Amino acid sequence: MEKRRVVITGMGAATALGTTAEGSWENMLAGKNGVAPLEHFDTTEFSVKFGAYISEFDGDERFGKSEARKIDRSSQLAVHCADEAIQESGLSADQEDPERIGVILGSGIGGISETESQHARLLEKGPRRVSPFLVPKMMVNSMSGQIAIRHGYQGPNFATASACASAGHALGMALRTIQYGDADVMISGGAESAVTPLTLAGFCSLKALSTRNEDPAHASRPFDKDRDGFVLGEGASVMVLEELEHAKKRGAQIFAELVGFANNDDAYHITAPSPDGRGAARALQLAIRDAGIESTAIDYINAHGTSTLYNDKSETAAIKAAFGEHARKVSISSTKSMIGHLLGASGAVELMVCAMATYRNVVPPTINYVTPDPDCDLDYVPNEAREMPVRYAMSNSLGFGGHNTSLIVGKLS
Repeated sequence: MEKRRVVITGMGAATALGTTAEGSWENMLAGKNGVAPLEHFDTTEFSVKFGAYISEFDGDERFGKSEARKIDRSSQLAVHCADEAIQESGLSADQEDPERIGVILGSGIGGISETESQHARLLEKGPRRVSPFLVPKMMVNSMSGQIAIRHGYQGPNFATASACASAGHALGMALRTIQYGDADVMISGGAESAVTPLTLAGFCSLKALSTRNEDPAHASRPFDKDRDGFVLGEGASVMVLEELEHAKKRGAQIFAELVGFANNDDAYHITAPSPDGRGAARALQLAIRDAGIESTAIDYINAHGTSTLYNDKSETAAIKAAFGEHARKVSISSTKSMIGHLLGASGAVELMVCAMATYRNVVPPTINYVTPDPDCDLDYVPNEAREMPVRYAMSNSLGFGGHNTSLIVGKLS
C-alpha cells in the first residue's frame, strides 16, 4: 500500500517568547530569551526560582472567566494554538466532512495545576469542596477533546503521554492516521503547563534543573561545557496536518511536507538516556529510512538539547552514530536555550520551528553557547540565526522512560 503524502497547512504556538507561532519564531531568530524569575507563585523556599512562563497569556482574558474556569491552563494553551493553526490553514468546518478530521495531542503531565489546587482544597476544606471540574480538567486527553468539541471534529481523537516525547508521538500518530487513510486532516501537537509549585519542587529534588538563580537568562545553555541543568518552561504548538491532494484541492498554503517518523526506547533507565546514544541514533536512522531520503539530505536538526550534562553528550553521540561524517556538516540548534524545556509539548514547538526553517531557509540559534565542550563538538549554530538552504529538517525528542521520537519535514517537491 502506498502511503499518502502529508503536509502542514497551519501552525499555532505559545511560548515564553510569544503567544503566536509567528511571534515565537521571530523572537527565536532574534535570539531573545524567555527565561525569568517566577512571579506567579512564591518561590522563597525553592532551590530554583526561575523558569520560562508565558506571562502574556491570560486564560480569563482569552476565553472569558466562565469558560476558562472549566479548562485547565494546559488545555487553554492547546485550544488557543489550535484556533490559530486552523484559522491560518483556512480550514472551514462547513466545507469538510467532520468525520474525516481528527485530533491527537500530546502532554507529559496534563492538568497538573488543577490537580494541585484541588488537592490543597481537599486538605483545607474537605472532600465536599472539591470542584466538579477537577476530573475533566486534569485529564491528559482533555485538550484533544476540547478542540474537537469546539470545532466539531468527529474523526480519530486521543492523547499521547510519553514524557518529553509526548508531542512527537502525537504528531507521528497523526501522520500515520492520514497516511493510512483514516482521516484527511489531523489537528496535532502538544501542550504543557507545568511551571507549578509541585512540578518545580519535584524537578528540584531530582536535581535536574539549572540553579543559576543569579543569572536566569543564561541558565539554559545546551551543549555548553558549563551547563548545569534544564530550565522548566511551559508552552504549546498545534499544527494542521493534511493529505496533500486534499490541501491542493482547497488551495491551502503549504509550509512543509511531513515525510518521516520513528520511535523506540532505550530500555536503559527511567530518567537517564543511554550514554552511547544508541537508542536515539536508531530512532534517527529509522526516521530517515521512513522518509525515503539519504542522511546527507538533512540540513538542520532541532535537537532535544536540554542543557543537562547527560542528555547533550548522549544526543551528540547519537547524531554522530546516525549521520557519520555528515554529522559535522549538519546545522544543529536547541531552541530550549530560549524557551526552556516544555516537557511533553517540546516536540510540537520544535517541529513548528523545523517547518518554519524549511519554509523560510533560516535556522534559529542556540543561545548562551560560550564554552565549547569536547564531548559536544558539532555545529550548534551558536548565538546567531543562520540563513541557509534547508531541504529537510529533523526534530528529535528524548523523554524520561527512554522514549525517543524523530520527525522529519521537507520542502514540498
